[in-house]
Amino acid sequence: MEIALMDNLWVMVGTVLVFLMLGGFILLEAGSTRMKNAGHIAGKTIFTAGIGAVVFWAVGYGLIYGSDGAFIGWGSFFYGDASFSGEGLAPGVDIMFQMVFALVALTIAFGGFAERAKLSAYVVFAVLFSVFVYPVVAHWIWGGGWLAGHGKQDFAGSTVVHLTGAMAALAATIILKPRIGKFNKDGSSNEIAGHNQVFTALGVLLLWVGWFGFNGGSTFGVADAFFGFVSLNTMLGAAAGAIAAMFVAWAVSGKADVPSMLNGALAGLVAITAPAGFVEPWAAVVIGLVGGIIVVFSMKAFDKAKIDDPIFALSVHGTVGVWGTLANGLFAVPAFSSEIDWGKPGLFYGGGFEQLGVQALGVAASGLYAFVVSFIILKGMDMVMGGLRVSEEEEIIGLDLSEHGGYGYPENIPHPNDKKGA
Repeated sequence: MEIALMDNLWVMVGTVLVFLMLGGFILLEAGSTRMKNAGHIAGKTIFTAGIGAVVFWAVGYGLIYGSDGAFIGWGSFFYGDASFSGEGLAPGVDIMFQMVFALVALTIAFGGFAERAKLSAYVVFAVLFSVFVYPVVAHWIWGGGWLAGHGKQDFAGSTVVHLTGAMAALAATIILKPRIGKFNKDGSSNEIAGHNQVFTALGVLLLWVGWFGFNGGSTFGVADAFFGFVSLNTMLGAAAGAIAAMFVAWAVSGKADVPSMLNGALAGLVAITAPAGFVEPWAAVVIGLVGGIIVVFSMKAFDKAKIDDPIFALSVHGTVGVWGTLANGLFAVPAFSSEIDWGKPGLFYGGGFEQLGVQALGVAASGLYAFVVSFIILKGMDMVMGGLRVSEEEEIIGLDLSEHGGYGYPENIPHPNDKKGA
């Protein structure tokens, strides 16, 4: 009984840490974009988290963990089980932990909306993504769906959370099109710098701390202290990603680019999320290093493809999410995979290409589903709502004023209605 209570306490601590990651996303997105949109970014993140939480409680959890089905779960809607048997996780703790993961995926998806979408677009998509996109992928892998039956490994969500959110963000960036001034007529791009690099760095640090709950909490217990091992892998992956991205950017541009380094740390975290409980520490370093290298070139590739990704969600969470998931098929060790009945060892541990193939199948199926369904939803919303994007004038003056009637920095940016000299 005491061990069960400690398990529940640990998972609830992990829940709080993961929820704190939304604060990291606020600072990261606000700092990486322009001052005129900062208040909007902060407010919509809190508002849509509220929407996502209610929808997850009402239907999302039931679609993931309801009665088993190959495609979707069914049952446990409007969840309200207050019982606790004295073993395992209490129902309330379980749904809370799963809920904050869904909110992170939703927040990642909104990276593709940044600086140009109407607030109403966030509201509607928050509901539809939380019903038709995230629960389906989560059920396939975590809820006993068809990918789980194949042994798909995703310890804490490189695919379920990060790739799913990134594919929704990709659909949004395509439909919303680039921000005004991002690309020139000849196809060249202009850097639209964020307004506060310190905010961005602090956001990354908060996300890094929250990730110990994200990965460490996914052990669901304290008895064997395995969460310490998972947390070590998490730390090493992030550290290696930051180092690799900084040196790659330095070598390519001749400057030690701080935003690239910050995205490298996040890339390391995303990369190690799927393998955190399946690999040894040396492999965590390698996985993070590769993630940090990949993210730098991925950001440049999306820019050349004329895809405007203001906070680099597609590269950090999408491209690197794919790498992190595939890494299981290379580095998963028998003691952390086959012996706990979650897939098989990776290629480098005698498992052959079987687990790598399963991981690739999971990436392809999940990514394609998340993109196609998100694109259909957003395209339908675009037609029904008379467009998802604010007008050119509203985008120029900023979403703080056009959507909310005030600025996030009211003392720094004069209101157009203020009297001169007042």
